[in-house]
Amino acid sequence: MGGAARFAVGALALAGAAWTVRAIWEIRLAVTGEPASGAPDQGNGVHRPLTGLENQYHLVVSVCGIAVVICAVAFLGWLGRARDNARELSGKRPRYSGLWVFLGWVVPVVNLWFPRGIVAEVHRDSAPGERLPRSVNVWWVFWLIGLFSGVGLMSADSTDQIIARAYTNVGTLLVSDAAIVGAAVAGIFVVRALSRNFSSRRSD
Repeated sequence: MGGAARFAVGALALAGAAWTVRAIWEIRLAVTGEPASGAPDQGNGVHRPLTGLENQYHLVVSVCGIAVVICAVAFLGWLGRARDNARELSGKRPRYSGLWVFLGWVVPVVNLWFPRGIVAEVHRDSAPGERLPRSVNVWWVFWLIGLFSGVGLMSADSTDQIIARAYTNVGTLLVSDAAIVGAAVAGIFVVRALSRNFSSRRSD
């Protein structure tokens, strides 16, 4: 359990750092300003050559994507093990069982509460009678903002369209970035808090 928790914490830190760099590059784009030739995606399938800064942003976005995949694998791996350990401690069948540990994040509507419910259930089963750590609700609020802000993890815009938005309305991008970084930081506290539950039960 300790190894999975450390991997999850490290992956969350990596994702938060990558998204912070992304925000910095968006600020750099906004400060530099849109070239006289206009946005990279000029419509009707026409794309102008990218500037050096825009090419760098494409690279940053690719690194963010890799960091998110690593973070998802690490966090879900830890959560699956935490749920199994909590079930052994409580002797109860989990409410969110089977593939819902994974599908609950992507199935529409239920992804609004299933992941938080799984985390809360792990806490209840591993630390009966104790209050849910505040970090769980903070993490979930930030996660939902970052997920559904329209410019975050669920954005359907291409990187060139996001670059255009950085030139014209960087504020919305930075709000989404801040939410994702906040979710990553709060997620670290969630992993540490729930992992402490198992450590304290083993020492009892």
